[in-house]
Amino acid sequence: MRFALGTSLSALGSENEDFAAAASGAAVLLDGAGVAGAETGCVHGVAWFSGTLGALLLRTLTARPAWSLAECLADSLRVVRSLHEDVCDLEHRASPTSTVVAVRARDGVLEHLVLGDSSLLLAERDGRSSVVTDRRLDEVGARLRGAVDELPTGSPEHAAALAEYRDALTSLRNRPDGFWIAGPDPLAAEHALTGTVPLDSLASVTLLSDGATRLVDRFGLASWSEVLAVLDSAGPDELIRRTREAEDSDPDGRRWPRGKAHDDATVLHWALS
Repeated sequence: MRFALGTSLSALGSENEDFAAAASGAAVLLDGAGVAGAETGCVHGVAWFSGTLGALLLRTLTARPAWSLAECLADSLRVVRSLHEDVCDLEHRASPTSTVVAVRARDGVLEHLVLGDSSLLLAERDGRSSVVTDRRLDEVGARLRGAVDELPTGSPEHAAALAEYRDALTSLRNRPDGFWIAGPDPLAAEHALTGTVPLDSLASVTLLSDGATRLVDRFGLASWSEVLAVLDSAGPDELIRRTREAEDSDPDGRRWPRGKAHDDATVLHWALS
């Protein structure tokens, strides 16, 4: 088993809100989320939340092999809550949240969990591949984006429309008619997408934040099989480099409308064969 990790900040001087780590037989990737420009109610911030939750989750995955991945996530969320509920306002509408992708090899299968819009790419030994992505956030967002995609990324008008969109999106967080994401309430873990795949059928497992899937799902410049070819031959850094190259070619979001010209991008590639 070989792990390769690549990550890149959305902009110089910003804080990377992605987190990824691996241990023997397990890996996690989280993409922290807040409301840009808004107070979070948390003195620690989004990067602290995703990093603390990710480290605790990886430890729980390895220390509690009899627990399901959802149980591991719920327990980790409870622990993180206990670490800052006395000093932070966890009822604040913009309290830090995070997507979660977690995998664990156990008893001949690969268990997986996906919550939020990060992705899990499963490459099989016979050349086929499949992607697990929680699309509930995208489905809700598509109903709310309105003028955001019609305005140049980075313009004052785009910033105002984006703030309005994010405010509306936040009101639907962790609700049955909205979407689910890891945050102050451990109940969100029960709504994660979970499953298992025979371990001996897999060639590789790749965890990606949404900033690293743009070449496929937003820009349409690559297929998943092409992404796998890049990862197997050149590694995560090359995939991220190509993503940045595409973003730089469209800084105003005219060709590919998006909330941010650049996003934190993280890839954890686990080669099993």
